[in-house]
Amino acid sequence: MLTQKQMRAWFEAFLPNATGLSARERLRSGAGAAAALTIAGLFLHVLPGFSSRFPLLIAPMGASSVLLFAVPASPLAQPWSVIGGNVIAAIVGVTCGIVISNVPIAGAIAVSLAILAMFAARCVHPPAGAVALTAVFGGAGIHGMGYAFAIAPVALQSTMLVSLAIIYHSLTGHRYPHRVVKVKATTPAEASMATGGGFTRQDLEAVLARRNEFIDVDIDDLEALLRETQLAACRRTFHGLTCGDIMTKSPLTVLEDTDCSVALKLLERHAIKALPVRDTDHRIVGIVTRYDIHRAQASPTGPQSIGNALGWLLPGKDNARSVGSVMTTRVCTAKGSDSILDLLPTFSTTGHHHIPVVDEGNHVIGMITERDLIAGLHAGTQIPQLEAA
Repeated sequence: MLTQKQMRAWFEAFLPNATGLSARERLRSGAGAAAALTIAGLFLHVLPGFSSRFPLLIAPMGASSVLLFAVPASPLAQPWSVIGGNVIAAIVGVTCGIVISNVPIAGAIAVSLAILAMFAARCVHPPAGAVALTAVFGGAGIHGMGYAFAIAPVALQSTMLVSLAIIYHSLTGHRYPHRVVKVKATTPAEASMATGGGFTRQDLEAVLARRNEFIDVDIDDLEALLRETQLAACRRTFHGLTCGDIMTKSPLTVLEDTDCSVALKLLERHAIKALPVRDTDHRIVGIVTRYDIHRAQASPTGPQSIGNALGWLLPGKDNARSVGSVMTTRVCTAKGSDSILDLLPTFSTTGHHHIPVVDEGNHVIGMITERDLIAGLHAGTQIPQLEAA
């Protein structure tokens, strides 16, 4: 015996979900259908000889107009689906009406075969089922047209509605025929996520294949929607954390003319692996690591290495043993206002382990390591949980 709560849940399952469309968009859709059907009907009415031989507008065109103006992004509402689906269904319906004498059976088979034919031709259009039935149940007038029914009125009226839909959507600022809107990433990290993070196109196709059902969304639209949702969740999750939030402030720095031995002692004493190198105005000019210093000390024998060796031994040879002679001058830096997500491609693909943070004047204000980034990402995942609590 179902409880009251279970009965309520069962009945609520019949309630439709909200469409999410604004009142303006709903009015735009209704006005478009009214305008298109009116124009098409008036045009066919004044077309010489048409109104006396064919229906001005067959009933399925009303259903086609719902798709064309209310859900123009649907694969079922695209030009080939509307025109191809209606024409194929008309041909199938006329054929079944001729071959099968039992009208109810002819109608049922016509719709069934029309569905199969539309799948084969990749132009599934639900109102076309009504076109197939119209061809069978339409009476002596439509039966007398024979296969001409597929040309006029079906093909003519379908083409007119599609043409009017293209004009109307263009005038009202909508895209039709529908084109997929690509995901717009605002940062390099988001661009990386949009193209490869989380799932691939092959993953999406595999899931749809397992479901084995027709979904009224183009796969390109579905992928773009999921990518955009992924980016929105990413932005929400990390809640605007910036490089300034996770950096080590006022990091140790050295001048260009600092002796390499002094720099090495600083690196060892503070258990760090890199030092930003600055000029006398505190602007960054390079970065030096333990590896840079050890590589200079262990450079192979040669004219240049002899000079370096003398620099290590003779106090007067400052240039040969200064930080400026071994540092990396092309430095990857970040601004304090940059999102921490911007650092992900840098750390993951370029081999960097330390990124100096600079202000607008290129002065060193902080340092970010891989450990800092991981700590920041972990902190970002905790913020939504704290807000929910």
